[in-house]
Amino acid sequence: MKTSGTQGPDGTVLAIGGLDYSVAGRRLLNGLELELRAGESVAVTGPSGSGKSTLLSCVLGLIRPNGGTVAVAGADTTGLRGAALARHRSRHIGMVFQFGELLPELSPVDNVALAALLAGTAKDSAYRRAEELLDELEVPRADTSGELSGGERQRTAVARALINSPSLLLADEPTGALDAATRDKVTELLFAMPARHGCGLLLVTHDLTVATHAERVLSLDDGRLVPVPVRSPGAGDR
Repeated sequence: MKTSGTQGPDGTVLAIGGLDYSVAGRRLLNGLELELRAGESVAVTGPSGSGKSTLLSCVLGLIRPNGGTVAVAGADTTGLRGAALARHRSRHIGMVFQFGELLPELSPVDNVALAALLAGTAKDSAYRRAEELLDELEVPRADTSGELSGGERQRTAVARALINSPSLLLADEPTGALDAATRDKVTELLFAMPARHGCGLLLVTHDLTVATHAERVLSLDDGRLVPVPVRSPGAGDR
């Protein structure tokens, strides 16, 4: 297993303690607790509006919680601001969105390399690493990302999320816009990343078919994370 980014002394890449967040009089996060280690995957399920995306936004530092702490790669991001927060996020967090969020006029390699260039990586190194990741994820060469299929765009988005060797990989409904066959391929790819790249994976989804690939499945219920007992994919009766 490769090692990506920075970890706590016990391999922890994400530690959330007592996280509280309310909006419009509604409490979405209520003393939420979560720890995630390098090489581990966690899926968070729950219906739309339950606070799954809000949780990711708190981890990214896009939303300031009303209380609690969020430590990514050993640093409490709730205490970071401005350039320091952006720098820490760029170095230690990779994000995969539902629709990929690629720039369609750029090629796949340009989309991936851009994330490294913005983090200060030299051009030659950024493009070499981008090509390596795209080859690993079996993304075909194309003049523009708009030429790719939905699954190819998501694989490109995964490559972009990994380009800076993050400690933590986040995914927000990453298969929600895909057909069933493509969903299964992208799901298997995503959950292989912690072992391949030594990062932690936190994925939120309403789809239990996707969630069951994780080592731990949790439901966001009344602002807290509750373990969900599920069978592993493909498990049969013995």
